Amino acid sequence: MSTLTLALSKGRLLDETLPLLARAGIVPIDDPRASRKLIVATRDPGVSLVILRATDVPTYVQYGAADLGVVGKDVLLEHGTNNLYQPLDLGIGRCRLVVAARRDYDWVRSVQRGARIVVATKYVNTARQHFAAKGMHVDLIKLYGSMELAPLAGLADAIVDLVSTGHTLQANDLVAVEEIVPISARLIVNPGALKLKRDAAKPLIDAIADAAGVTA
Repeated sequence: MSTLTLALSKGRLLDETLPLLARAGIVPIDDPRASRKLIVATRDPGVSLVILRATDVPTYVQYGAADLGVVGKDVLLEHGTNNLYQPLDLGIGRCRLVVAARRDYDWVRSVQRGARIVVATKYVNTARQHFAAKGMHVDLIKLYGSMELAPLAGLADAIVDLVSTGHTLQANDLVAVEEIVPISARLIVNPGALKLKRDAAKPLIDAIADAAGVTA
């Protein structure tokens, strides 16, 4: 029987992923949110977990260091999906990737008059593609955190970022001016693992699909 390594994203998505995996029969022996172990065994001897930064999950799966992974669509859009099989939308980690600006910034007028707009984001590739498709010329600044501060401090006119409840935007007097794409978590699979370890991978994919209430 083949053994499988499943890469999970740290943070809020991990909190939603663990109950789903438990319903699929994959229960870690140690709590991965508290353990210092880099590889976490599960009660299924054929499955182990690695807990990674979300941005690293596609890379581990793409190069075969992990056989499967759970990661947000936002990360996949930014990373690219070459050599990755995406059989399932798990329906967890739901949020939206949006363009947001200060409440007093006239986004529509700026777009209409073709102003050179400065946008801060960590989703540089996705933002570039979005604005290019609209025929807009923007200057992109890459940031890694505290995105909402950029318009308030005068660094940027707008941001591209994930929004869940919208409370953080509201607290900083920002508003979403465009929605780029709805986001949820995907199960991703290394195509080689699906071929070489199909005896183990296919039943696990089916179990996760059943737990998520979706069709593989």
